[in-house]
Amino acid sequence: MVRPVKPTLKPGANTEFSFRVPATKTVPHLFPEAHEFQLMPTVFATGFMVGLMEWTCLKIIDPHLDEGEGSLGVHIDVSHIAATVPGQTVTVTAECTRIDGRRLYFRVKAHDGLDLIGEGDHERMIVDWGKFESRVNEKAKRARLAPITRKAE
Repeated sequence: MVRPVKPTLKPGANTEFSFRVPATKTVPHLFPEAHEFQLMPTVFATGFMVGLMEWTCLKIIDPHLDEGEGSLGVHIDVSHIAATVPGQTVTVTAECTRIDGRRLYFRVKAHDGLDLIGEGDHERMIVDWGKFESRVNEKAKRARLAPITRKAE
């Protein structure tokens, strides 16, 4: 049974995480199958920026989880207001702003050393991986697809 987040995680918990953007995190690499993306400039893709924001929030949450628990992003509302070129380093700051049972709320900002490139709000949900995988695999079964697996830690 997943209980509310441990009392060791409190609103105000924050971190900063930096990542040097490689060419593989640009728009044409987001969905290589999409011809439309192939025609776009090779700048840091919004989808990868969102992933970097989620990753930063995970760095706040992970020390406060029990074995078998994890978190899933359930909502994101961010802007992407400036382009970043490969080779620049993006630094994301994240702060836990609110905790409501298993729901965690974050304020995120990304900067590339020259410009604020994005900011907004992100929400994550603490889950029991076993229960989550069971529900997803039931869905896969109904869809006549292979079950999902999660890499071991």
